[in-house]
Amino acid sequence: MKLAARVRQVTPSLTLAIAAAARAMKAKGEDICSFSAGEPDFDTPDHIKAAAKLALDQGKTKYGPAAGEPELRDAIAAKLQQYNHLNYEASNIIVTNGGKQSLYNLMQALIEPGDEVIIPEPYWLSYPEMVKLAQGKPVIVPTTAATGYRLSPQQLLEAITPRTKLLIFNSPSNPTGTVYTEAELTALAKVIVEKDILVVSDEIYDKILYDGTKHISIGSLNADIFQRTIISSGFAKTYAMTGWRVGYMAGDKELIQALATIQGHSTSNVCTFAQYGAIAALKGSQDSVEQMLEAFRQRREVISQQIETIPHLSCPKPNGAFYVFVDVSQTHRYRQLAQAEGSDQSKISLSFCEQLIQEEKVAAIPGVAFGDDRCIRLSYASDMASIHKGMERIARFIAQG
Repeated sequence: MKLAARVRQVTPSLTLAIAAAARAMKAKGEDICSFSAGEPDFDTPDHIKAAAKLALDQGKTKYGPAAGEPELRDAIAAKLQQYNHLNYEASNIIVTNGGKQSLYNLMQALIEPGDEVIIPEPYWLSYPEMVKLAQGKPVIVPTTAATGYRLSPQQLLEAITPRTKLLIFNSPSNPTGTVYTEAELTALAKVIVEKDILVVSDEIYDKILYDGTKHISIGSLNADIFQRTIISSGFAKTYAMTGWRVGYMAGDKELIQALATIQGHSTSNVCTFAQYGAIAALKGSQDSVEQMLEAFRQRREVISQQIETIPHLSCPKPNGAFYVFVDVSQTHRYRQLAQAEGSDQSKISLSFCEQLIQEEKVAAIPGVAFGDDRCIRLSYASDMASIHKGMERIARFIAQG
């Protein structure tokens, strides 16, 4: 069977593959500590589950509008107005099968063959692949730990060409936990407006913040940048609803209509009764969100402290999300892999993670998946006991290298 060329350009998701491998090993009885999945270990709050159960009992099991249930679109618009200071109405919103589908559909709607899409590195691993599937060209702009993994206005300006269509922007960031300040956003917005490109702001972690850090939507800065901004978000991270597959996109009404057309010919509506759970998530008590966030705060402190005690590891302390992006390139283990005869110099972090899970039963995601092969990503969306045990194993792994 001859597959389409576009499929051969796309790399399978390493995060899903490693998370699946860890689950399979655990099912066989192996004592696995998994830092792999970007998935809160909490159950979905009871009032959200109750709303979905009620919707089932009320027969809300039929096809719905491709763009989403009207009540949910209203609730999302209200959230964006009140929390993100973005003046969207329900007609500016489409409900999607997770935040991932919103971004995929966006690339299909916007990107034509040869269009360039700027992606700061490190990046969420699906961004470049979605661009490739739309026959666009990902333009990767490296950032470093020294700058807190922030894209500078000068870097953005230098990356823009006449073929540039879109900037993909993520704050708080996966995998680094970086959160941009208002001043930093303002400087980037100035370039975006002057060069008349679009920006999609992935804000899936917008309520997972630490140390008084504030989330600011780039589109809220002024009317000019608002016109060029598209928002992608969802319910998975904030409300522990990963398996519910409810996300959304907000933007220009013409764009939203185009996305609804694409969705109408692919998945149609998001699971109807799941959308009623999402309505309850937005309209109901937010106490469970704060409880989960407090747990993440404590875990962040523990994992950051333990990283500091392990020789040759370094990592900026994250201000948002629930990941640490750890530089392992100075460890003896990493250097051995880099010097190994026949080693693929672009996948040293993958070999590092393979050895880590084989020898110490710790699952981590190699940094090469995010564009930086010097690092590994650890998710602390896990219980405290697993964090302690897993970090002890990583320390032993590093020491034995």
